[in-house]
Amino acid sequence: MKYTYYPGCSLHSTAKEYDQTSREVCRALGIELAEIDDWNCCGATSAHSLDHRLALELSARNILLAQAERSDIAIPCASCFNNLKKAGIELEENPDFARRMSEITGVSYHRKLEVKNLLDVVAGLDLELIKSKVVRPLKGLKVAAYYGCLLLRPPDMMRFDHPEQPESMDNLMEAIGAEAVPWSYKTDCCGAGLTLTMTDVVVKLVGNILIQAKQADANCLVTACPMCMANLDTRQAEAAEAAGERFDLPVFYFTELLGLSFGMKGKDWWKKHLVDPDKLLVSVGLY
Repeated sequence: MKYTYYPGCSLHSTAKEYDQTSREVCRALGIELAEIDDWNCCGATSAHSLDHRLALELSARNILLAQAERSDIAIPCASCFNNLKKAGIELEENPDFARRMSEITGVSYHRKLEVKNLLDVVAGLDLELIKSKVVRPLKGLKVAAYYGCLLLRPPDMMRFDHPEQPESMDNLMEAIGAEAVPWSYKTDCCGAGLTLTMTDVVVKLVGNILIQAKQADANCLVTACPMCMANLDTRQAEAAEAAGERFDLPVFYFTELLGLSFGMKGKDWWKKHLVDPDKLLVSVGLY
């Protein structure tokens, strides 16, 4: 199984551990990832607020470049996935836009590629295959699967899992031996790119999510979004102080936990985590 791989800016910088584990886990599962040559930023959280057309063009260029690989696109980052998904629909439904992009890039749009989030790709595999790779069941981890908002909304465009009660990440966690706790904040917003411009808002939203995870008896969270990871991990201490709570809830990328259960080395992955997972992992016998 082969996919064209769009890592996006975060996975080459602040989320390198997500990139590393995505590649290693996919290799173990027989998924070949071919990174798009000369890819560019998708516009992230800011381009669409400044210039709607430019935001679409940035993402559409990546799709046209991906045509050379003749395989659908797998995207780990929720924001990148959201942006490229919209651009893919625009290319498909708007001939004038497709023609303009062909003029800009010098590459003719001639093939519809399915834009998929990496979580969708992995969760779409037979769960028995996932289970067959597990050498270290993650027993003792009580995971709150946090999807955030960009993976699933707007649902008529994203076409991925249920927009209010998603289960794909929960099912993966159960397949590798963890307990996916039921909770009601799976898709609430973490504040996304407001983390630098409206920190107080992000701290409050992050605090609400962590309080709900703690009340659900989770001892960690898992996500598929670099921005969600950044907010839940880096703002956790501030959120705890503001809420008068103590959280100490490690946050993982879903590929980190898959890799850990597959027996891959994990210590190096945790170096960039502000909430150190070692204490939890040792306490449940995973280290």
